[in-house]
Amino acid sequence: MGDHQPTVYEWAGGEEAWHRLTEVFYKKVVEDDLLKPLFEHMQPDHPKHVAMMLGEVFGGPAVYTEEFGGYPRLVRRHRNRDIQPAQRARWVELMLESADETGLPQDAEFRAAFVSYIEFGSRRAMANSAPGAVPGERETLKLWGWGEARPGGE
Repeated sequence: MGDHQPTVYEWAGGEEAWHRLTEVFYKKVVEDDLLKPLFEHMQPDHPKHVAMMLGEVFGGPAVYTEEFGGYPRLVRRHRNRDIQPAQRARWVELMLESADETGLPQDAEFRAAFVSYIEFGSRRAMANSAPGAVPGERETLKLWGWGEARPGGE
């Protein structure tokens, strides 16, 4: 194994883990009274696209950017959706519940990285969804890693 520091993507279990997470998560979302209005017309491949985006954010392959254009597309998908604070909070709650159900790692380092991005990303999505919002000029997804945490370390 050497000195290789696994990415958050790898630590979670790679592509399969992220796809499993989004499949379980979006089944919950479309049944949730608060979130259903935001997602009832989503395309069948939406969970796959979100898995690709999350994978890339957490250090996996840049497939979302290569296939869909990355951050600009992500922003366009949220424009004028007018996500409300209660909807954002419920989205986070269901994402964390799904992470538990699908067996994503429970260690503190992984959960700190995962939860901090889910909170950050959902708040950016809400801000960018406001009517008339003017998103930043960013061209790339914000990549998220361990910070100072080390899986399995002290």
